[in-house]
Amino acid sequence: MKRTYIIGEIGINHQGDIDIAKRLIDIAAAAGCDAVKFQKRNPDVCVPDHQKEQPRSWQGEDMTYLEYKYKVEFGKDEYDEIDRYCKQQGIAWSASPWDLDSVKFLEQYDIPFIKLPSAMLTNEALLTECVKKFNKVIISTGMSTQEEIDNAVKVLQDAQLRYGKVESIGMLHCNSTYPAPIDELNLSGIKTLIDKYPDFEIGYSGHEFRLGTTVAAVYLGASILERHITLDRTMEGSDHMASVEPQGLFKLVSGVRELEAAYGDGVIKVTESEIPVRKKLRG
Repeated sequence: MKRTYIIGEIGINHQGDIDIAKRLIDIAAAAGCDAVKFQKRNPDVCVPDHQKEQPRSWQGEDMTYLEYKYKVEFGKDEYDEIDRYCKQQGIAWSASPWDLDSVKFLEQYDIPFIKLPSAMLTNEALLTECVKKFNKVIISTGMSTQEEIDNAVKVLQDAQLRYGKVESIGMLHCNSTYPAPIDELNLSGIKTLIDKYPDFEIGYSGHEFRLGTTVAAVYLGASILERHITLDRTMEGSDHMASVEPQGLFKLVSGVRELEAAYGDGVIKVTESEIPVRKKLRG
């Protein structure tokens, strides 16, 4: 079984605080994740005009929704520090761009992949720009129809042929509810995507409470895993409830590595450890 690439999705669970971001990087590195991932937005572009002036309370302070989005958004100083700190801790990092400005921003860093969130699956300009600028592009398929996924694949492949930059494309099966109901995860969709897109690397982005279902995704063929991580699920913010706390992250990563070790090649034979037992009990 191929080693699973595990991404700890910090997203905006850092609360706009670089110290919290570093603590989450530490936890992901210690747990054995391969990478952490953030989210990058230009709030002026991403927040619809009708929402910008809506009232929002954040950490006891009243503000507009646009002001709140800036509060939890990292800029160049923070990403420079993230880049430095991740190198120090021996873990890769990336971010999900929600607009073209953010693609340009992330281009200045040497990141191993770029990840498009499910919400951007139908944004053809963003898909194309990511293929032009990065060596590896990963998309998520949450809240999408098969037709929308097929169209995104066509856009990605057309851009790949035209620009020749991207070397590999990944696709993560996903349910975009936070948290996702267990009976709506449809993990069998992983096998559907593997069969339908043999040239893509297929994985799973989970938003459920459970850990076992995410480990099961690896058994079903997922070679990339992504889970949101948090210091505490009760923290203020929209993503914490669908995130994995530190103890859970350690259990998740170890569960995946144990499955990889146990999976085997399917050939029925006497194992090395069984030889002396066989000799003792059968003579």
